[in-house]
Amino acid sequence: MRRTLITLDADDKAWLDHEARLRHIPMTELVRQAIRDYRLREESLSRPTLQTALAETSGIWRNGDGLTYQQRLRDEWGPAG
Repeated sequence: MRRTLITLDADDKAWLDHEARLRHIPMTELVRQAIRDYRLREESLSRPTLQTALAETSGIWRNGDGLTYQQRLRDEWGPAG
């Protein structure tokens, strides 16, 4: 692990110390957990750009003309109205 020095507002530091005491863990562990949780949440939210998604999915349909297939499925629904 690498050591990192950060500067916090007094209120944030007091909150961290209080929360760490409530959880019975060192304040540094609470910070590590918070950063890990934040990173995992951000990574799960990251989505490919439209161009990346198109490039990665181009050519995966192998069942003939996609538009014809789509129209045939919609015809099964009956008339709109």
